[in-house]
Amino acid sequence: MKKLFVAVCCAFSLLNAVHAQTNAAWKGKKAAVVITYDDAIDQHLDNAVPVLDSLGLKATFYLTAFSQSMQKRLNEWKNLSVRGHELGNHTLFHPCVGNMPGREWVSKTNDLNNYTVKRIENEMLMTNLFLQSLDGKTKRTFAFTCGDMKIADSSFINGMKKDFVAARAVRNEMHKINEVDLYNVDCYVVNNHSFEEMKTWVDKAMQTNSLLVILFHGVGGGNGLDVTIENHRKLLAYIKQKEKEIWVAPMIDVAEHVLQWQQQNKK
Repeated sequence: MKKLFVAVCCAFSLLNAVHAQTNAAWKGKKAAVVITYDDAIDQHLDNAVPVLDSLGLKATFYLTAFSQSMQKRLNEWKNLSVRGHELGNHTLFHPCVGNMPGREWVSKTNDLNNYTVKRIENEMLMTNLFLQSLDGKTKRTFAFTCGDMKIADSSFINGMKKDFVAARAVRNEMHKINEVDLYNVDCYVVNNHSFEEMKTWVDKAMQTNSLLVILFHGVGGGNGLDVTIENHRKLLAYIKQKEKEIWVAPMIDVAEHVLQWQQQNKK
């Protein structure tokens, strides 16, 4: 009986140690969540930011520097940094590979098939300089436009790693901290999902001790990849409700934490 008691105690101690070590990966929380918005559109300022600020949540806005909204409402975008949100790099003109299904909207000028690696690098660096003029910061994260990572057969991020702490892709996946590739960070793309569908992503992140990155485009309009204002609000409220179990932070903060953790836990 005594041996059984000792064995049970040892098992509980081991489980607690594993649980503590796992949670320590995300600053004592079960998971990390990064909320991102792409393309710098009016609906982010009008429909997303007020909800974020009312809940005290900080997000990452991947800004296309020459977007229509940026041209008209520059001071409002600049003010996001003052309120604790991250201004991320989403290129100067939002180029994408044009010869793919559903890409008819890509102009010849902004078709990555017509780019060189040097051209995309220069435009990314120009966008970094533009963003620095808004928030005064030199550390930056990047989001691939349309998830496109190559010029012909060349992965252009390889030569830009010194300029970015991390880069976000667009696959619907999540990973534990030791599995995160900082220059190919996965995310879940919101495409007219219901609150219940998006809630399962948050629950899965907590269950698997993973990093969940959520990507919004339209919020109550502005992009075909949309979410209703109500479902957007419900999801953010649910994330806030779970804040004792979830570390919610901009991509730059999470990426720097992941980098430090991975360096300290190299095998």
